[in-house]
Amino acid sequence: MMIGFIGTGVMGTGIIKNLLAKGEDVVVFNRTKAHAQEVIDAGAKWADTPKDVAKQAEIVFTMVGFPQDVEEIYFGEEGIFSAAKPGQYLVDLTTSKPSLARKIGLKGEEIGTYVLDAPVSGGDIGAKKGTLTIMVGGQESALEYLKPIFLKFGQQITYFGGYGSGQHTKMANQIMIAGTMTGMCEMFVYAKAAGLDLEKVMKTLQGGAAENFSLGNYGPRILREDYTPGFFAKHFLKDLRIALEEAEAINLNLPNTAKAKELYDLLVNEKGLGNDGTQALIKLWWS
Repeated sequence: MMIGFIGTGVMGTGIIKNLLAKGEDVVVFNRTKAHAQEVIDAGAKWADTPKDVAKQAEIVFTMVGFPQDVEEIYFGEEGIFSAAKPGQYLVDLTTSKPSLARKIGLKGEEIGTYVLDAPVSGGDIGAKKGTLTIMVGGQESALEYLKPIFLKFGQQITYFGGYGSGQHTKMANQIMIAGTMTGMCEMFVYAKAAGLDLEKVMKTLQGGAAENFSLGNYGPRILREDYTPGFFAKHFLKDLRIALEEAEAINLNLPNTAKAKELYDLLVNEKGLGNDGTQALIKLWWS
């Protein structure tokens, strides 16, 4: 069985390498071929377009940056749906719009494909270790078939309902992460201003009620001044925009998430640091 994978970014690379290490044949496409070289060197085959991936693979995973990229990969002239076949499985791992997930799902039904929206959480570390949390919407029977594949790169796999449900769950995840990222940065800013040993503070908080994923994974990077992306700041800003759009659509006011979005907007668009990791938010206080 051939697995297709479109998108060889930080997260996609980790997932693909896990699939290859666990015996799967993988064919890949990425907009910039040079960025796929790491997985090609690890044994993945190359395809020239998303259409070519769909021609070769029984299962096609997609994991790209923005909703417009997802739309182009599925609906474009050289996109997946130009070559998709009845019985094929299509899985979007991108964090994207629930409405787009529904659009992809309904188009897939017309063709006779099985479609899932399955965004993930766990960052670059989870992708490398194969311990991602996977939030699934779409056809439940498709999840049952694909679960053995998901378990090659994920640890917790949960079904939430029809098309778009996985994306809604990921929005809830990102709302929570927004609070922990801003809280962590303000904690470091406060501790530094108070003249405390930041390493000791971090280790102490990790042993108590303040422990969280952001502190455990991104706190040490901040102290090393390591801003390489486990998750791009520009992609997190995109996620927060989607979350707030979805909240507005159901008449919710989320002031903390809105403030986090303002801060990441400043980081990405005024400071020009969208290609840094999300932990670069601390740069709004520290140069």
